Amino acid sequence: MTETYFLDKIAKVIIENYSGKLAETTIVLPNKRAKIFLIEALKKQITSTVISPKIISIEDFIQDIASVRSIDSIELLFEFYEVYLSVTEKQNQQSFELFANWAKTLLQDFNEIDRYLLDPSHVLSYLKDIEDIKKWGIEVENKTQLLENYIDFWKLLPNYYESLYTHLLNKQIGYQGLIYREAVNNINHFTNSVPGKHFVFAGFNALNASEEKIIQHLIASDQAKIYWDIDRVFLNDPYHDAGLFVRRFKQDWKHYKANDFEWIFDDFSQSKNIQVIGTPKTIGQAKITGSIIEEIITNNPGSSLDKVAVVLGDENLLIPLLYALPSTVGALNITMGYSSKNNPTQILIAKLFKMHTNALSRNGASYVFYYKDVLDILTHPLVEPFANVKELVKKINQNNYTFITHSKIIELNENPSDLFLLLFQKWDSGSVAVLNNISTLLLVIKENLSNDNEEDKIAKTFVFAIFKVINKLINYYSQHGHIDKIETLYAIYKQVIDVAEVSFEGEPLNGLQIMGVLESRVLDFDTVIVTSMNEGKFPAGKSMNSFIPYDVKRELGLPTFKEKDAIYTFHFYHLLQRAKNIYLLYNTESEGLDAGERSRFITQLEVEKKPKHNLTQEIYNAVLPETAYQPMVIPKSEAVMTRLKEIATTGFSPSALTSYIRNPIQFYFQKILRIREVEEVEENIALNTLGTIIHETLKALYEPFIGKFISESDIANCFKLLDAEVLKQFKVVYKEGEIKKGRNLLAFEVAKRNVSNFLKVELDSIKDGDAIKILAIEETFERTLTHPSLPFPVLIKGNVDRIEQRNGILRIIDYKTGKVEKANVVLKNWDGLTADIKNDKIIQVLAYAFMYENNAKGLPIEAGIISFKNLKSGFLPFGFKEEKDVNMIINNEIMHNYLEQIVLLLNEILDIAIPFEEKIL
Repeated sequence: MTETYFLDKIAKVIIENYSGKLAETTIVLPNKRAKIFLIEALKKQITSTVISPKIISIEDFIQDIASVRSIDSIELLFEFYEVYLSVTEKQNQQSFELFANWAKTLLQDFNEIDRYLLDPSHVLSYLKDIEDIKKWGIEVENKTQLLENYIDFWKLLPNYYESLYTHLLNKQIGYQGLIYREAVNNINHFTNSVPGKHFVFAGFNALNASEEKIIQHLIASDQAKIYWDIDRVFLNDPYHDAGLFVRRFKQDWKHYKANDFEWIFDDFSQSKNIQVIGTPKTIGQAKITGSIIEEIITNNPGSSLDKVAVVLGDENLLIPLLYALPSTVGALNITMGYSSKNNPTQILIAKLFKMHTNALSRNGASYVFYYKDVLDILTHPLVEPFANVKELVKKINQNNYTFITHSKIIELNENPSDLFLLLFQKWDSGSVAVLNNISTLLLVIKENLSNDNEEDKIAKTFVFAIFKVINKLINYYSQHGHIDKIETLYAIYKQVIDVAEVSFEGEPLNGLQIMGVLESRVLDFDTVIVTSMNEGKFPAGKSMNSFIPYDVKRELGLPTFKEKDAIYTFHFYHLLQRAKNIYLLYNTESEGLDAGERSRFITQLEVEKKPKHNLTQEIYNAVLPETAYQPMVIPKSEAVMTRLKEIATTGFSPSALTSYIRNPIQFYFQKILRIREVEEVEENIALNTLGTIIHETLKALYEPFIGKFISESDIANCFKLLDAEVLKQFKVVYKEGEIKKGRNLLAFEVAKRNVSNFLKVELDSIKDGDAIKILAIEETFERTLTHPSLPFPVLIKGNVDRIEQRNGILRIIDYKTGKVEKANVVLKNWDGLTADIKNDKIIQVLAYAFMYENNAKGLPIEAGIISFKNLKSGFLPFGFKEEKDVNMIINNEIMHNYLEQIVLLLNEILDIAIPFEEKIL
């Protein structure tokens, strides 16, 4: 058979050269993932049962040599803080939060120094000398304490390094660089301890100084061989970054002075179809990937997708991609984990931290929660079905609780469940207690989830992932008791969550392969789809997260962004090396969160195009519909007509009629379907609430005067009752809402001012000799409208704010807290009255006049509006303008013309043939 793939060729060499000693052979690969593929390749080469060689990743191999356990970044940070406290004078010691800000960067530098086997005291004192030179010109007397501390920090770096190194080594634990340095120190002992063993290194590209030294030592002692996977195009071109490292190894390693360099391939120049596709945004790339895979399945029915790889330049594309894949994909292998950041359990814990840290920062003694934080927890899908809190949520919404004390929330929930008590247990007993509380909480959530439901099983997986993280933190905090602030705990929790993942289950060798860039090392595929081919994503771009300046890194031989780009270049070109069909997707948007210029790799492919490469470019744009939104049209069914007859019997209110004019769909939802707005906490008083408070205050003040003429002394008495009455109405309408501060206090003062100004206008009228008799306040009136063209009689029913008799004329008044001008209540032409929402005020006041007409006892009627934002205009009566004259008295002719228009509107509402059609405003 011909070995087209690198791992097949390695497998062939292993079987041919090491068949008698497979058990003593160790194959070292760049990553763990390639192991499964190599075992599969070995299976193809053998016909009988054999003991497999040991296959191991380079990191595990180095760890074996060093005999030091690797620790994660958070544990390392805790250990470093212990060391920091032990070597720093007490007065100069920083809190853990401040320490963590610079320690993470410093640890990265320690790691690089060790991996590249540099002398730490030389590098770190070099940094101190650079800082000294920067401050060279400052006179001694001008040096501040801050500056002294700054210089001292740099002086202490060698001490920090030595102390940390010794501390970790004593515990037999370490970060990657330390393990590499110890492995180099231990290499002679290691080679002597494994005399019969043989090592094969395969598929490497960028090696650090430690790896180089170890591999060269093993090769020199004839215990190892190394096989490179490099194409001659990259190796022979002195400027091609994909061969940057391997060119240097070929030139510098002693072994290659007398031995052949293995292997150099000629695959990249072979025939390839390369399709470059640009599309706006990330989702577009996911959709296109889905359609490419669908096309592959259609063109190759029955064939497996295991030689097809989707490589995500941006791992955030994973979920959109999974949604975009066609259902015909079948088997699927995802080598990336699903980030714990976005899973439901993590979101709950993050909200829990937010609620409690906010409560502690407000006032630790009374422990006050903010309602949004509380409702976020109570309505979370892992809490709401199991915590029995429906009534509590209702109470918070109905009573406008904005800030709720801990004792109040416990009091409001009469029968608290265990889950509820765990969620709202105070976080005032230290970090370990908080973590234990969260751990218990997660166990309770786990018990609530079923084993039979597929969704619950997935939820349990997420719960377990977070449970492991919390238990890890309990372990850290138990050992480091002096780091005990909740804010610090939250910051560390967020860091741990950033790297925590939930693994996907799948058969690694079957079906479509979805992976990140690093997982693709050593593997070869026939078809490769690479997404996010934009600068900043692929390659990742510059990131200077280091205290060591660029020029110093260059001088000392440490990797800079140039080397990091070269690593990305190798990964990219290795993906293409043996592939036959390549799809490169990029975001055409140059601005935005996930945008950037088109990747330089695409430009490089165009400029250095090989004769056998068929390179095409396409831009895909989403099809824009001609109409952005199709208005809703709902035909009238028999059930709708039954409901309309019911409304005609119980009463159409003037506001129902104007709601239909404004938008028939709004009328349909509110009146036919009876859908109400969801009740929510009103944190700031809404305009309609303010209007209700003013209406209710005036009702309370004027009710004693119904049936009487009001005097100056009556109004004077109203002024005395004003403040108390407005406050009382606020309490009734706004319930437990906060009105003593902020915007609500302003609204409270506005309500008082509006009522006070109204009373002043009333008082001035009485002083001017107006005789005002109150006939009705906030009273409901109704009257049946019968007309030959109506299918059945319709009841018109509504609530009138105030009816008075003023100087022998009946006035029907509607209060408006918004601004109304005189022009809003003057009509010039009856045609089209009900077609324009601008006439809503006229329709309302004339409806009130129609309802009260039979009670008028022959007195002339005016109907109009008093606008609190336009009180200087006083009462704004409806007027019909004929030429220059405006008739304000509602006579039989006006009422007849009005009713004709209302009948037209009612006929439209009640006509089964006319559907409810949405108006786009």
